[in-house]
Amino acid sequence: MFESSRLKPVVLAAACGALVLTAGCGGGAGKKKDTAYVARDVDTLYAAARQRLDTGRTKQAAALFDEVERQHPYSPWARRAQLMSAFSYYAARDYNKAIQSAQRFLSIHPGNKDAPYAYYLISMCYYEQISDVTRDQKTTEQAKAALTDIIRRYPTTQYAADARLKLDLVNDHLAGKEMTVGRNYQQRGKWLAATLRFRQVVDNFQTTSHTPEALYRLVECYLNLGIPEEAQKAAAVLERNYPNSKWYERAYKLMDKNAHDYLAA
Repeated sequence: MFESSRLKPVVLAAACGALVLTAGCGGGAGKKKDTAYVARDVDTLYAAARQRLDTGRTKQAAALFDEVERQHPYSPWARRAQLMSAFSYYAARDYNKAIQSAQRFLSIHPGNKDAPYAYYLISMCYYEQISDVTRDQKTTEQAKAALTDIIRRYPTTQYAADARLKLDLVNDHLAGKEMTVGRNYQQRGKWLAATLRFRQVVDNFQTTSHTPEALYRLVECYLNLGIPEEAQKAAAVLERNYPNSKWYERAYKLMDKNAHDYLAA
């Protein structure tokens, strides 16, 4: 749905900046290329993982970072490897494993300086799986919850700033889903069910681009339900907030054409 916003490993690179790679860290030509299940010293294993990540072999990198944690769980590198594993899975678009790795990092190191990045990474995994409005929006709701969590936990960080922008898009997407369902109910003459969907947009997604149309659709629905007083209220809100929109113009014409018939009845 949304254009992919691939994460750059800026924070991760800073976290790993203390590592100085020597020529011997990459492994010689006679060593096996697949080091995932070969016991290695931590520096060599970590360097091999970074080399895979730097050359785009993200799944291999993730497996090697996992090996750093498995083979050297008490090493300072284990903490870094957990987060690098999460990023590598993310880069490989294996979002479930990326989320699992990031959550494991947070469960072990909740107060770590890189915790905000881990939360952000989780939110991006959900965000990039957002589907078309015609499909189930469970992942969209998860993305909203994760982005909101970042803003609540770390309101002054760069991650919160980006989360706020993405949250606006997520809310617009969720409102779009409600509008799609509401229009479908309208087409089938299920006016009350349609009204509930459009009210959801007006009440819970007021700042989205769908609100003017939702108010107009409410005017349509209320008139068809025979309650012009409610239609008038929706039209008044539309006039007050969106007087120059095409939806107000349509609502005005609709009320002028139909409302007096109901009021006279």
